[in-house]
Amino acid sequence: MSEARVVIEGTVPVVAGTVKRAPGRLRAVWGEFAESRLAVGGLAVCALLVLMALFAPMLAPQDPYDLAQVGFMDGSLPPMSRSMEGHLFVLGTDVQGRDMFSAMLFGLRTSLFVGVVSGVIAIVLGVLIGLLAAYAGGFVDALIMRVVDFMLSFPTILVALMLLAVLGQGVDKVILALVLVQWAHFARTIRSVALSERRMEYIEAARSLGLGRLRIVLGHLAPNCIPPIIVLGTIQIASAISAEATLSFLGLGLPITKPSLGLLIANGYNVMMAGLYWISVFPGMLLLVLIFAINIVGDQLREVLNPRNAR
Repeated sequence: MSEARVVIEGTVPVVAGTVKRAPGRLRAVWGEFAESRLAVGGLAVCALLVLMALFAPMLAPQDPYDLAQVGFMDGSLPPMSRSMEGHLFVLGTDVQGRDMFSAMLFGLRTSLFVGVVSGVIAIVLGVLIGLLAAYAGGFVDALIMRVVDFMLSFPTILVALMLLAVLGQGVDKVILALVLVQWAHFARTIRSVALSERRMEYIEAARSLGLGRLRIVLGHLAPNCIPPIIVLGTIQIASAISAEATLSFLGLGLPITKPSLGLLIANGYNVMMAGLYWISVFPGMLLLVLIFAINIVGDQLREVLNPRNAR
């Protein structure tokens, strides 16, 4: 009993020291992250696009979904054209006369909202299920992992299409479908990390102190699984944005009354052969830049937060 007490009490200064060194660790992580100029550029692009999406109503010259501000006589104007009233359309207009720059800002706002919200919900759900499977073990672990294997055995976009065919169109429907196809990725990753962490000394010390299972899982096990959550969450948000654009392009995602980059690409797809390239090309380029920047940040985070690469 005395030896166990010595071990437990001896771990307290180590834990406390780790907490005190957290700001230093964050500075070290940022220093390693900043070594890649490409990753810093990707982070800057992500921050710029997020700000543009947040302040879209103030940055956009018009509300593209307000019929009182849209002139049908200005439809299909090429980039750098002026309307009959003298308004400049930097990126041109679509067939309905909507300013493409304004439509892209509002579409970016919706795409980011769907991707981030669905990613966060999927992270929370997947982490809780993965921690439960790792800590409970036995029959519970086997049952959860069989469900995870079943979910991962089908292509993500195919499952989302099937769900939306049943649920219908709408922002909430798309978010629900993306959560249902994403949570399994987080559950499997967190389970593998938690299985190695549960054998560590600090978990045994917490059990010896008589802490409850819920407190051990949420207070001790979950914080040590944060690095892979950040990396996987970043990549899955990009995947969710791409999936939403694909679903909207196919006509099963958001309704036509909602702005989305996927819908903007779909609106110009049918008239591209008529020479109206800008209606699809510009939203497609914006979507490509957004996903590319997020993936660059995620790849660099994976290198920095990988324990095998720790300096």
